[in-house]
Amino acid sequence: MGERILEVRNLCTSFFTHEGEVKAVNDVSFHIDEQEIVAFVGESGCGKTVTQLSLLQIVPAPPGKITGGEVFFKGRDLLQHKPNSPEMRSVRGAGIAMIFQEPMTSLNPVFTVGHQLTDIIMLHRKVGHKEAWEMGIEALRSVEIPEPEVRMRNYPFELSGGMRQRVMIAMAVYCNPDIIIADEPTTALDVTTQAQVLELLVSLVKQHRKSLIIVTHNLGVVTRYVDRIYVMYAGRIIESGSTEEIMTKPRHPYTIGLLNSVPKIEKERSEKLIPIKGAPPWLIDMDPRCTFLPRCSYACEVCETKEFPKLRRLGESDHFIACHRDIAGSITGSTTGRLDSAGRHDLGGEAHG
Repeated sequence: MGERILEVRNLCTSFFTHEGEVKAVNDVSFHIDEQEIVAFVGESGCGKTVTQLSLLQIVPAPPGKITGGEVFFKGRDLLQHKPNSPEMRSVRGAGIAMIFQEPMTSLNPVFTVGHQLTDIIMLHRKVGHKEAWEMGIEALRSVEIPEPEVRMRNYPFELSGGMRQRVMIAMAVYCNPDIIIADEPTTALDVTTQAQVLELLVSLVKQHRKSLIIVTHNLGVVTRYVDRIYVMYAGRIIESGSTEEIMTKPRHPYTIGLLNSVPKIEKERSEKLIPIKGAPPWLIDMDPRCTFLPRCSYACEVCETKEFPKLRRLGESDHFIACHRDIAGSITGSTTGRLDSAGRHDLGGEAHG
């Protein structure tokens, strides 16, 4: 990997509702290096997307507000600038580009694809309309859209979901950003198109030597492409590490649960998936203890009495967990421990405080 290009420290973002403060992003810290591909995974509503929106200061306000933290992009704290300042507008698109989850709502339905693409290129690449139009055609060709000259004159509704997503990828790549954020880029696509779009996105990122953040709830998507994984739960990062470490040696009970709930091709058809019991916590007036405690089968006395654990490094590796215990997790649903009287796994040994 190259030098560190993005470093986020203690980021906090809340939504202020009539019922109270929803802490959507709660003390989140992470980093991205040059030419690195990183994934943020977790259940819907865990804060993955809001974290990325906060980087660009495009959280809907009101009710959303960034309440704390620092976002250092190429050494400059973006949160020192107001959301509509020239400094932030220069970062969006040209520095950090975002591919949103649903391209139909991201593209303006009353303007042609060419109109929107050339506007973006002219804004960030500082070229004239004719040159921007030719660059737009080349951009559509680079994402393997057939007859790009014709598609430039089409409206978004005239394109399929997969083609609209390719247009969004073309817009992001041809702004020449340092980082591309892909927020659930394959959610609305069929399985075959998902694979094609992801292969295309990753190949373009590597070709142009950019960094990529993939936001997804689908663990099957990330394993093939990403270098590192951040696992989020209830607005916090609860585990992070290399893809190999996370997928083969998960150490947080939530990560173990996520992996157990993914269908595996080598399993017998008669074998049932192992779901994570319960539901994510209410993010208003949260319990100061571990947010995963009510759903955790590995909880012990320390978990019941201490506050939410900070991320800590495991040994000398870059593997971090936010858990009072150090669980040598199994991703097959079994453990080397036993169940205690409360029906929870007793792994033996002392819990880590």
